[in-house]
Amino acid sequence: MPTLPWTTPNPARPDTRAFVMASRLEVRSKKDVPRFFLKSLSAWGQVRSAPGALGASLEARLFKGVFFTLSAWEDRDALYKYARTEPHKSVMTGLRSTMSGSTFTFWEVPVEELPISWKDAKRRIDEQARADANRTT
Repeated sequence: MPTLPWTTPNPARPDTRAFVMASRLEVRSKKDVPRFFLKSLSAWGQVRSAPGALGASLEARLFKGVFFTLSAWEDRDALYKYARTEPHKSVMTGLRSTMSGSTFTFWEVPVEELPISWKDAKRRIDEQARADANRTT
C-alpha cells in the first residue's frame, strides 16, 4: 500500500484558512490499476508545483484498486485551476471510463492544522459517501 507522504509545495500564509479536498477513487477492474497509478503520479508531479497548493498526499491500495487523495489549497479557485490544467485535466477525462466509483469531500481548516491526517480525511470521505448514498435512495 504505497503512500506518498504529505508534501508542501508552497508555504501557507500565517493566520489564513486552507481549502481541503479528499477523495476516494476506485477502478472497475484490477487490470486498470497500473494505468491509473501511473496517471496519478503525473497528477502528483503537477500538484507539487501548482500555484496555491499548500500540501498533498496520495495513498494507493493497489491490490484493491482504490486510491485516496488528500490536498490543501489557498482557496477553492486554486484547486479548480489545478484540476482544469494539464496533465490533470486529461488524466480526469482519460480515466473516467475506468472508474467504478468516487467520493469527494471538501472543508476548510486554519493553516496551522496542516498537514491533515489520513484518519481525519478518511472519516470525512466515509461521511460524504454515506450522505451521497442517502441522497440517491
